[in-house]
Amino acid sequence: MHRSLPTATAVIALSIATFFPTTAYAETAGDESVADAEQRTSVGTGDTDESTDIVVTARRRSESAQDVPIAVSVVGGDHIDNTGSFNVGRLQQLTPTLQFYSSNPRNTAVNIRGIGVPFGLTNDGIEQGVGIYVDDVYYSRVASATFDFLDVAQIEVLRGPQGTLYGKNTTAGAINISTNQPTFDFEGKAEISVGNLDFKQAKAAISGPLSDKLAFRLALSSTSRRGTIYNVTANKWIQSQDNLGLRGQLLWQPAESVEITLSGDYSQQDAECCGTVFVRTGATQRPLNRQYAALAAAQGYRVVSTNPFDRLTDIDASLNAGNKIGGAAVRVKWDVGPGTLTSVTAWRFWDWKPENDRDFTGLPIVTRSQNPSQQDQFTQEFRYNYTADRFDFVLGAFGYYQRIDTQGTEQHGPASSRWNINPSNAIASNPAVLNGLTALNTQYLKNTSLALFGQLSWKVSDTVSIQPGVRLNYDKKDGFYQRRVFAGDGTPVVFGPTDAITTARLAIFAPQEIAPKFSDWNFSYDLTASYKPADDVLLYATFAKSFKSGGINQNGLPADAAGNPLAAAATVKPESVNHIEAGLKAEFLDRSAIFNLSIFRTKIGDYQANVNNGQLGVLRGYLANADKVRSQGIEWDFSIRPSERFNAYVNGAYTDATYRRFVDAPCPPELSGGTTATTAQTPSAPGTPGGVSPANCDISGQRLPGVSKWSFSFGAEANAPAKLFGEEGQVYLGYDGSYRSRFSSNPSPSDYTWIDGYALSNLRAGFRSDNGINLFLWARNLFDVNYFEQLTVASGNTGLIVGLPGDPQTYGLTLSARF
Repeated sequence: MHRSLPTATAVIALSIATFFPTTAYAETAGDESVADAEQRTSVGTGDTDESTDIVVTARRRSESAQDVPIAVSVVGGDHIDNTGSFNVGRLQQLTPTLQFYSSNPRNTAVNIRGIGVPFGLTNDGIEQGVGIYVDDVYYSRVASATFDFLDVAQIEVLRGPQGTLYGKNTTAGAINISTNQPTFDFEGKAEISVGNLDFKQAKAAISGPLSDKLAFRLALSSTSRRGTIYNVTANKWIQSQDNLGLRGQLLWQPAESVEITLSGDYSQQDAECCGTVFVRTGATQRPLNRQYAALAAAQGYRVVSTNPFDRLTDIDASLNAGNKIGGAAVRVKWDVGPGTLTSVTAWRFWDWKPENDRDFTGLPIVTRSQNPSQQDQFTQEFRYNYTADRFDFVLGAFGYYQRIDTQGTEQHGPASSRWNINPSNAIASNPAVLNGLTALNTQYLKNTSLALFGQLSWKVSDTVSIQPGVRLNYDKKDGFYQRRVFAGDGTPVVFGPTDAITTARLAIFAPQEIAPKFSDWNFSYDLTASYKPADDVLLYATFAKSFKSGGINQNGLPADAAGNPLAAAATVKPESVNHIEAGLKAEFLDRSAIFNLSIFRTKIGDYQANVNNGQLGVLRGYLANADKVRSQGIEWDFSIRPSERFNAYVNGAYTDATYRRFVDAPCPPELSGGTTATTAQTPSAPGTPGGVSPANCDISGQRLPGVSKWSFSFGAEANAPAKLFGEEGQVYLGYDGSYRSRFSSNPSPSDYTWIDGYALSNLRAGFRSDNGINLFLWARNLFDVNYFEQLTVASGNTGLIVGLPGDPQTYGLTLSARF
């Protein structure tokens, strides 16, 4: 039963976004193995087989992607390598409805169709809306999205709620990564790339038998690159890359009906990261003498450059993004009677050691900001799959336990008093008031989730199928948060009778201790119906009632004037999700062309939103529920391969993702910073200095952050027979482009944080031989487009806006070989 996957055989779909649910492995023996099926897959770069089948195992058996009824984008391992899409951030250029934002590995958001996780600083107390799976193992830490892909066979980006076939419930979708598996034939591959910005990348994998029942696979990846922003204070480049990844697997087949795979992996990052550049200032409600221009002038400070694309910064605090992640897993597959029993047992860890500059300037305002975390997670999943002529079903059970410990240190420096205390107060001119003020944060989270799930597929006739699914879920979260505050001389700062100096210190850091708890049961379900009016046409419709479990606030709570935390804000309600989708999938021109179309609408009640209070260090942000959110739109995918010498694709999406009702949202910076409005006061016009700020703002009808209304990916490749260095093969030229229209980069849309739309172009040209050698030149961001990945409102409502520019033009050479 040697059913192991070959090494990144056929290129899956040249980034054709086809529509189907998926899992990484076949669960039952069908007419052909996954390996045999994938060898027929050929739509992509350089495969000369004219078949256009994309074979998946969505319903635990091998079948054509065009025959299964859920939306997913599939990118094969070869196309990932050829386009330089070696992490999720770059993958979004190939999949229009995927959004990725990262100010550092911890503060990373991965969304699909504009929903998934609140935009802003990470709060451990809530779940991810987009799940990341690697070989059936759920990765709870979204920081894993910043690591390099390691020995990947294919990646599937599922869109819409997932829960009746997956262990961990996710409401927005999933990124399902399948790695190459051990083989009983010796094989290997190696790749090395060099480029500008001192880019160096090496990848290697080897696989083969240890006996007639035992096989192994080893893989490694290493990436380094100089930074893209120069820090004139530290005299070094920042935003660098320094990644290392290792993976090992053993496959044991003690009997024809049993497969046992033991895997282990370890990845680390040690980059000089993560910083920002000055972008602009904008007027807020603060008095003029408390806005950025006056505050900077009062200390004789001038930013190093007002042009963000000079890529210069002068931030003065230490930077670090030390990041380690890894784990081990055992997967057992056992053919039992008419079906297959699968068990996946896994342990994973994550260690995070950051250092940040949270004032975003070259002044010593915040001199230390670091919240190192350590996570352990344990998962156990059981699935039983049954396949017959008319009925198929999957039954599963899932258990998950997570423990996160965090130790934070935040400290202010000698410039803090003048920056943060009202200049009319005499103590503002005394640096000692806030110099050395330190907050020590201690927190932990214990998170338990248990679930039963199942899905039935009933073939009512040869053309009609009905697929219902259900899930029962229990979630429990126990948290603890403690903040202790000390003056520069070590004296504790506490609430009580206070003088002016203590009051000023408490306005920066407020001591607090809470122990929030949450537990709840949830039942969800979905129903999909499909109809085939012709052999090459599929129509389908889906309704899903889903949820995202409730959460707890792990970064502190808003408090009253006496410092008492507001207990009502300790927990956030579960999200209630109603999702409908309908789609068409068609093949034509003798199956050399594919066109897929999907329309969707997702309504979310009690949407979990991240709320920031805008002060330096008081709270990193806390969670609240927005009443209603809606994401709706249309997605389409077209690909054509008229011959083995040419293929092309165009994928697109229109996404309308808005707050339908959010009347108590945090205000954007232009409406923040003044005296808080009361019932007798009228808020001032936006940007009026010294105005009255509303306590909250109604942003109903406004756009969700991070999502573009229009997004596209498109590309083509042409090849011709050639002989080079005595080797028979092909010369080829390939292009991949992407476009995103403008999007908001702040939880509450602000005039200051809209990111303009941009288009990126990637080009490659090279020679691939028939015996597995591939040599090509590449250029990414070919036209050196200036664009932002993210804009950030600096805390304090001073009007400072900072940003992270996207990568400039890069180019280089790659040589790979397979044997």
